[in-house]
Formats: sequence, structure tokens, C-alpha cells
Amino acid sequence: MEFTEVVKNRYSCKKFNDNKITAQQLNEILEAGRLAPTAKNLQEQHIYVVQSEEGLSKIDKVTPCRYGATTVLVVAFDKNNVFTYPGGKRNSGIEDASIVATHMILAAHNAGVDSCWINFFDPEILAKELNLPENEEILMLLDLGFAAEGTKALPNHFNRKELTQTVSYL
Repeated sequence: MEFTEVVKNRYSCKKFNDNKITAQQLNEILEAGRLAPTAKNLQEQHIYVVQSEEGLSKIDKVTPCRYGATTVLVVAFDKNNVFTYPGGKRNSGIEDASIVATHMILAAHNAGVDSCWINFFDPEILAKELNLPENEEILMLLDLGFAAEGTKALPNHFNRKELTQTVSYL
């Protein structure tokens, strides 16, 4: 698929059917995340693939936003392996994990898989539910699957400001 079409047509799916993504589709999505750039190439991300009923049930306990997805990726990063920027006030963890997640979202659409970025949950509670290591912080959940019949982008999805409203040349 042409990249411009991927970017233009990808939307947040809010209702999935019961069909599961293939191992090949999952691998393409995970590989796109692996190839994402990170500060100093630290690659501090850790992706947890949740497909079991037990794992999905744990996710359902902390968020109403799985929307029936049959696969959920938990995108986390190692808090002890981040680049601290000059000034010492920020580090690369959240932005690097966001880049990884974005690569996976776009790869999902390219592979014919619908997705939704989920951040409506308490990451500390979910980390405990999933028994994740203390050095890892969860950034987001990525619902993956196939849109249920009749599901489409929310009405405001295609409303975009003009570049003149969001870009300035200095």
C-alpha cells in the first residue's frame, strides 16, 4: 500500500469482530516496531503480545477500551535504559515508545489490520495485573484486529486543520 494512503486512511477502530490476526500480520507489525528509531538506538521498548483469554481478561479489568480486539500489544519501556537529555529534565522513554507504537499502528494498517491506541487505563495497575518488571513503564495499549461490520472512522476523524494553522516558518 502507498504510504500516503496508509497515513490518510488509518483510523482508530472502536469495535472489532472475533477474527484473529495471522502470525504473519503480527510479525510484520512487531518488526515495524523493532525497526523504529530510538534515542541513541537504545531500543528500550518491550512489547507484550496479549492474545490469551486470561491476558485479555486482565486488560478488561483495567480498561473498557479493548473494544473486542483479539490481540492487544502492551507497549512498555525500560525506565533504566533511557537517554537523558541535556538539562536533565526529560528522557527518551515516552517518546521512543511512542515512535515504536506509531510504527506498529501504520504497519498494522498496511497489513490490513485495524487498530486503536489506548491510554484510558492506569499503567501501574495494569503492570501489576500483568506482573511486569518494576523497571518497565507501560506507555499504551494497541488493540489489533478487524473492524466489525459497519464500523468506520469516527465522524471527526477526517477533519484536519490546514497546514497554515499548525506550521510556522522561522
